[in-house]
Amino acid sequence: MTSTADIFGTGKALIGMVHVGALPGTPRHSSSLRKITERAVREAQLLIAHGFDGVMIENMHDLPYLKREVGPEIVAGMTLVGQAVRDAIDTPMGVQVLAGANRAAVAVAHTIGAQFIRAEGFVYSAIADEGFFDEADAGPLLRYRRAIGAEDVYVLAGVKKTHSSHALTADVALAETVRTAEFCGADGVIVTGVATGRAANLEDVKEAAAAAKTPVVIGSGARPETVVELFSYADAIVVGASLKERGDWSMPIDEERVKAMVSAADRARL
Repeated sequence: MTSTADIFGTGKALIGMVHVGALPGTPRHSSSLRKITERAVREAQLLIAHGFDGVMIENMHDLPYLKREVGPEIVAGMTLVGQAVRDAIDTPMGVQVLAGANRAAVAVAHTIGAQFIRAEGFVYSAIADEGFFDEADAGPLLRYRRAIGAEDVYVLAGVKKTHSSHALTADVALAETVRTAEFCGADGVIVTGVATGRAANLEDVKEAAAAAKTPVVIGSGARPETVVELFSYADAIVVGASLKERGDWSMPIDEERVKAMVSAADRARL
């Protein structure tokens, strides 16, 4: 069974999210790939220098997102940025390609030597702001991972997609979703709030932790004042928005917020 240390190199891991600038072809694209890459590298280095255990890159600024198929320009951009980040830091690293472009994420991660991806729509269906995720991706994704020889890239499956309605699966408890994700081959599960930067419900975290045999990761909304309690149940925390100025994911990183988060995580791990 996969452990937290297998994926993140340590237990109770603190992972910083690097929101990659809007890539070519997307509505908000306004900067050169060189500048986008330089900013991502600076942010990753800052996070690691202050004590984060690893980072994840995500094309958050590409909104509004495409569903599953993002285009070669996004894969190329994420690979370029990801390789620069990979060369700049010597810690575990992850990739997410929005929205639900899990095979693209595996391809990027495999190419740059990242350790894990965050997968959306791994099991069951949901109505997201991108549209209907009608096909669970576990089968196609894990076959693709095998086909390109990327079995060393761990798949962390979100069990309830953010920015989505789950009315179609309202009769499937979160614990059962966790068990299904593991049954279908997920290496870990991610619990989030309803939207970017929104806190995961603590009862959901407890339910997932009680059901899971693989690592449970908090995927949104962690703050310094909640880290100790979250680490009582979760094995890792991914932090993005709360590290930014005013807690706004689209803003630059606030170094004082980074320090506060690391300090809180250190207290939790005593």
